[in-house]
Amino acid sequence: MFDAKIETLLAVVNTGSYTRAAQRLSLTQPAVSHHMRQLEQEFRIQIFYKDKKGLRLTPEGEILVKYAHRALSVYHNACQAIEDSRAQLSHISVGITHTIGESRVPHVLAEYCNQTPGTRISIVTDTIKNLYDMMRFYELDIAIVDGQFPAAGYTEVLLDTDYLCLVVSPQHPLARQAGVSIGALKSQRFIMRSPGAGTRHMFESYLDECGVDIRDLNIIIEMDSVSTIKELVAQNLGISVVAHSACREDERSGRLAVVPLERPGMVRRINMIHQQDFAHPEILEELRRLYVGRR
Repeated sequence: MFDAKIETLLAVVNTGSYTRAAQRLSLTQPAVSHHMRQLEQEFRIQIFYKDKKGLRLTPEGEILVKYAHRALSVYHNACQAIEDSRAQLSHISVGITHTIGESRVPHVLAEYCNQTPGTRISIVTDTIKNLYDMMRFYELDIAIVDGQFPAAGYTEVLLDTDYLCLVVSPQHPLARQAGVSIGALKSQRFIMRSPGAGTRHMFESYLDECGVDIRDLNIIIEMDSVSTIKELVAQNLGISVVAHSACREDERSGRLAVVPLERPGMVRRINMIHQQDFAHPEILEELRRLYVGRR
């Protein structure tokens, strides 16, 4: 069913070389070149620029690669669906952002599986940008994200609202204050999410509205792991700004202290995202029901 030429094209793009693509696919280099010529003749385009700077896709080549990724994902999904049908299983691929991974969402997904026999869920945790790429190539059925999804053309189902908050160790001096000014943050040591994270982008926008550049803060560590950030903050090695949903249990247990900022406003939506042709909207409604029930 799946065209071997498409697989060859993606191997060439991923390896950046006809030779390495041939090695990966256990083909000869002439066979790889033949597949590329066949694709160019079939679509009447030039896939790569012909220069000495290496392989660079032409605009038409970029379009072909985009749909090649989609075709590969659809093929894998078809294989998975047939395998699941034989085993009387239902398989769902769900992408979540790092912050969502620290919330009640994974528990809700597990509860859904327990209540729906024969259901199997694959969870991928990544940045919102990478989740968008996977959605675009049909590698995910659903994405559950906090923040703005970076493209139109998808259906959004509101799951909850959340907000960013300042978290410190209970032993930190700020933990005993009723509130903290933005200016007072400049003297603190921050352990922050990486620049590409949605949480980081929202905090930077918030600071900008307050007339503060994030470069004015003393950021000693940047990382993607929300769990590790919370662990370091709990050990009083720095302070951070995280989604409240990711630290709610830590606040209740006294492991972390949430300190109000003088100017609130870092509110964000938690949305379930799916393709407009997603065939099972009832799953989203059930997930939403389970989520609300765990509040």
